[in-house]
Order: sequence, then structure tokens, then C-alpha cells
Amino acid sequence: MTDHPTRTDDRTKTIMRAALDLARELGYAKLTIEAVAARAGVGKHTVYRRWPSRGLLFLDAVLSLNTSGLNHPDTGDIVADLRVVMTRAADLLGQPPWGPLYQDLIGEAQHDPEVAAALSRRFIEPQTADTLSRLKTAKEQGQLAPDFDPELAFEILSGPLYFRLLITQQPVTHDYIDRVLQAVFSGMAPRTQA
Repeated sequence: MTDHPTRTDDRTKTIMRAALDLARELGYAKLTIEAVAARAGVGKHTVYRRWPSRGLLFLDAVLSLNTSGLNHPDTGDIVADLRVVMTRAADLLGQPPWGPLYQDLIGEAQHDPEVAAALSRRFIEPQTADTLSRLKTAKEQGQLAPDFDPELAFEILSGPLYFRLLITQQPVTHDYIDRVLQAVFSGMAPRTQA
């Protein structure tokens, strides 16, 4: 047995930590592979062997941060369960390091198709699938109208959060989430026959 995998893992973590630290200090726009390599104490070829671009390095570094708690519980109350996850996401996005770094990552994804595809595959799609699964279960349990469209609801719920995060840069507060949920679900709740 050798300790080579441990050295490799440690080096990878060191490089990703250096990328995060530099992105926070300088901003993603000024992040370079050369600067990351120097901060991590490795050659730039060591970085390039692991990541073919700074965007993919940055993606791995950002996604290495803890995002636990973003899976939906099932308490039998769809609005309460969505609120739990949405407020956790808002708290995560509303403060460093995750929020500003995620904004930069979304920005990079607009210009780099590889980063966009990897971000979608590794973060967006799993989060979407978890939310859709919870919405479909709620629909099956009769918590939502029979003609309820989970995919559209997911987009409606996500849109205001991303709008505030990326466009207006207003805070995504718990009160705002409550208002979004109220607006969406008061119109989508099952209707009783008069």
C-alpha cells in the first residue's frame, strides 16, 4: 500500500482551497491558473492535469463547499417542506463564501459551455430532481390540485430567487420566501367543490 492517493487527494484539496481563497480575495475575473498554482505551492502543469480550464477548477472548488441540508424532507406538508429547503438555500446564498462564489460560477457558466454543462449535471439537475420528486409526491398525496404542473411550479419557485440573486442583488430573506410560497400555493391548492 502506498500513500500516493492521499497525497493526490491532499494536493487536489490544496489547489481547490487556493482557488477559493484567491477568488474571494481578487474576484473570479482576476483568478488565474498561475496564481492558483503559486498559492497552492505546485506547478501550473499539476493544476492543468486535474482541470483543463480555470472555469472547471472553479466549479469543483465551489461545489466542494458544504451544501448539505438542501434535500427536501417529507413531513406531509409540501409548503413547509419547500420552505425549509428554500430558507436553507437563501441562507447559504446570502453570505460568504458560497453566495458570491456561486454568483461568479453562474456568470462563468454563461460563457463556458463545459462549465454550464458540469454545473447543470452536478448541482442544478440533482436539486431540480429532488424538488420535483417532492412536488410529485405531494400531488399524489392530494396536497396539490390534480392538474398541478410540478415542472412549471419548480420554475416559478426558482425564478424569484435567481432574479434577486443575479439581477437585482436584493437579499433573499425568509419573509420573501414566505411571500413567494404564499403567492404560488394559494393559487395551486386543491379546490373544494361548492
